[in-house]
Amino acid sequence: MDKKIMLRLVSLQSDGEDKSKVELFSEGLLRMTDAGYEISYNETDATGFAGSTTKLTVVSDSKVTMERTGAASSTLILEKGKKHHCHYGTPYGDLMVGVTTSSIKSTITENGGTLDFKYVLDINSSYVGDYEINLDVKADS
Repeated sequence: MDKKIMLRLVSLQSDGEDKSKVELFSEGLLRMTDAGYEISYNETDATGFAGSTTKLTVVSDSKVTMERTGAASSTLILEKGKKHHCHYGTPYGDLMVGVTTSSIKSTITENGGTLDFKYVLDINSSYVGDYEINLDVKADS
C-alpha cells in the first residue's frame, strides 16, 4: 500500500574544487516491499531533472538503488563498500559510470524517517565527484 509523504532532500556534491548544494521539498509515495522500502517523488528544475521521477529502493543500511525515469533515465546501485558500474542517462547521451558507496544510514519505516548516503562517481575510472544525499521523509497523518 502506498503512503503519501512529504520529503526534504539535500544533495551535496563536490568535484574536488567546487561544491554545490541543492535542496528539494516534494510530495511523494512510500511503499513497503519484501526487500525494504520504496520512496518515489517527482524531480523539479531545482535538481536539474524536471520531468523525471526518482525511486529509491532502500534494502537496508547496506544497499540502496536509485532509479530515475522520464526525461532523464538512470539506475545507480549503491552498496556500502562496493563499486558498481551503472547506467546514467543524460540529455546528451548515455554513460556507464562507476559508483563507489562509502556510507548508507537508514531509519526509514512505514512512518517515514531519514536516509543518508555518500558515494563517488567516476567515468572510465576518472573521478567525477563526491556526492552526499540526505533525505527526510514524513508520512502524512
